[in-house]
Amino acid sequence: MVAPRRLRLLSANIQAGSSTRGYHDYVARSWSHVLPAGNKRGSLDAIAQLAGSHDIVGLNESDPGSLRSGFTNQTHYLAQAGGFDYWSHQPNRSVGGVASSANGLLSKLEPREVIDHPLPGRIAGRGVLMANFGHGDDGLTIAIAHLSLGAASRTSQLSFIAELLHDHPHAVLMGDFNCSIDRPEMQALFRQTRLQPPACEVPTFPSWRPQRAIDHILIGDGLRCTGTQALAAAFSDHLALSLELDVPEVALR
Repeated sequence: MVAPRRLRLLSANIQAGSSTRGYHDYVARSWSHVLPAGNKRGSLDAIAQLAGSHDIVGLNESDPGSLRSGFTNQTHYLAQAGGFDYWSHQPNRSVGGVASSANGLLSKLEPREVIDHPLPGRIAGRGVLMANFGHGDDGLTIAIAHLSLGAASRTSQLSFIAELLHDHPHAVLMGDFNCSIDRPEMQALFRQTRLQPPACEVPTFPSWRPQRAIDHILIGDGLRCTGTQALAAAFSDHLALSLELDVPEVALR
């Protein structure tokens, strides 16, 4: 019997490299969300160091190259600085070219294909980025999403994602869900897919006093995970979520 391969996964909302160390910073440092000021490069370097100790990383709120990032594609920068051979991004929302946001993938394994899916919702600008590893129905699929704040939009978004992953034993869905596991829309996701609720919820928001578990890494019933923990992603307002994933070799062939 071939032993499963162990991979380290990380999900991080990086807030485009901005610094938020308390609720007051949302107002006092609001300029950092539209201007290329502050030590964003230093934040990215710290995030790259954290990411580099993982095999596959899902990013939310990674700026794809607008004014506030100094026109730096942050996903590309993190791939280079963190030692990832493969990367992809899904720009979702742009505010007049001043600020943009994207889902991002960093990987030390070569994906067979990467697919962008826009998500439904009352306001356009959300998406799910899917990377397939291996071949056939048993391949590993990594889906990275940043869901809406509103429950109605999240319900339609999770229903869409459930159609993509509905009978997949080796699926992983990670990202900023903006809700806890016990929400009705999350329970519907578990009923419609082979994704499993986590054994325990790990608070990730706000990063300076974590109280809410709204960032998740959900895995299919053909996978096993250990070592889930929350880690600081520089000075983002979210903690990153890390775990070790045991993947059957058949899912990576």
